[in-house]
Amino acid sequence: MFVADIKRVVDQVSRDKGIDREILISALEEALKSAARKKYGSKIDIEVQYNDDSGEIEVFQFKDVVETVEDPVLEITLEEGRELDADCEIGDSLGTKMDTSTFGRIAAQSAKQVIIQKMKDAEKDAIYASFIDRKGEIINGIVQRMDRGDIIVNLGHTEGVLPVREQVPRESYRRGDRLRAYILDVLLETRGPQIILSRGHKEFLIDLFKTEVPEISEGIVSIMEAAREPGVRAKIAVSSNNSDIDPVGACVGMKGSRVQNVVQELRGEKIDIIPWHLDAAKFVCNALAPAEISRVIIDDSNRSMEVIVPDDYLSIAIGKRGQNVRLASKLTGWHLDVQSESRYNETMKSGYETLVALSDVGVSLADALYEGGFFSIDEISIASVEDLMQVRDMTEDKAQELISAARQAVLDAEGDGEEDDLQSTGETESEAQESDPGDNIPEEIEAPGDQIESGLEADVADVESEPEAPAEKETDVEPRE
Repeated sequence: MFVADIKRVVDQVSRDKGIDREILISALEEALKSAARKKYGSKIDIEVQYNDDSGEIEVFQFKDVVETVEDPVLEITLEEGRELDADCEIGDSLGTKMDTSTFGRIAAQSAKQVIIQKMKDAEKDAIYASFIDRKGEIINGIVQRMDRGDIIVNLGHTEGVLPVREQVPRESYRRGDRLRAYILDVLLETRGPQIILSRGHKEFLIDLFKTEVPEISEGIVSIMEAAREPGVRAKIAVSSNNSDIDPVGACVGMKGSRVQNVVQELRGEKIDIIPWHLDAAKFVCNALAPAEISRVIIDDSNRSMEVIVPDDYLSIAIGKRGQNVRLASKLTGWHLDVQSESRYNETMKSGYETLVALSDVGVSLADALYEGGFFSIDEISIASVEDLMQVRDMTEDKAQELISAARQAVLDAEGDGEEDDLQSTGETESEAQESDPGDNIPEEIEAPGDQIESGLEADVADVESEPEAPAEKETDVEPRE
């Protein structure tokens, strides 16, 4: 078969769809094989070849040369074979060119379906191959439609999906709006490649700064970590490998121009840029800025910190609805417990009093335990003898006695708390019984006049029966020296 412009069609489809030419040619050859088998049956032995120079697709049918023909579709006699090739012998396979115009309409329709399916599969593979390497980049698209809350974005050759979970709250889009998003993932599904987009991921924020700040793309300034509450507030920690370049100033830009471009893209999301520090305590102090930090107590085993701030800065450190401390915890990777100085001092004071209240614990021993990091009996009750031996002037026997006494004191305190709870529960039940509305219902309803007379008689009786106060009652009070 010869088509005058087949080469041009192959080149154009390959360029428009991004499909390899060899895949298109293979699809054409497979389609002609399918058409031939549709016409002559599945047993036929055919071969399809495409000549790129001439643009001709040839279909050859092969038959074996035999003495006695049993299957005319696959075999040919020696006499018939020598008409095609005078040098052929028994056992040779001869190919004859077929006229594709005789395939018929049904075979042509079958070939068309094969070509369409092959092109669809090739196009899906080409789209997946082109986007899988772009995973983690920022891409621009146009909002095409909404699907159950998800936003379908036109990316050119394919569509992307911005799921509800990856959208920024309070952002709304209409059809035709331009949208900038982060390629979160590329999935290869049966219906085609699925491009998952995101605008709420922290990497979207990082990539926006890489676009706006040349020092980041050059590797001078690095974004060490980022934390976001999409649409509300974000924190990023930056560092510089050049002492002459301020990482925070580089990200802010002249008069805040660089960070303002990022804020506008995120539609007003507030961004805190803080310097990263290798010391975890200093890093946490930077992350909680602008609050002032009085003291930081580190617990490496639980990866937590107790941060003490002045009373005036407690609300600033915590932030609106705990937003500041929550973002700082995400940014640093530490669990943060923020307390005011007054509450911390009260806690330390009550803990010190519990230490002094233990038997055989004086002020000097309580001070030694306090210096050793044991601020209450709760901490002593869960400590080991080896831990208490680090306290100055501590012996093994004394450490064992302290642990036993502390555990007993904790158990007694828990028992007293349970008794108080039971007592309060009993008082509540008794009050409920006393206030039973059924007891207040009178048995008989008297006339108003009778009620007044009976009330007066009762008052007179009370006055007559009231005893006189003894005259010596004043002498019961002894004068204070």
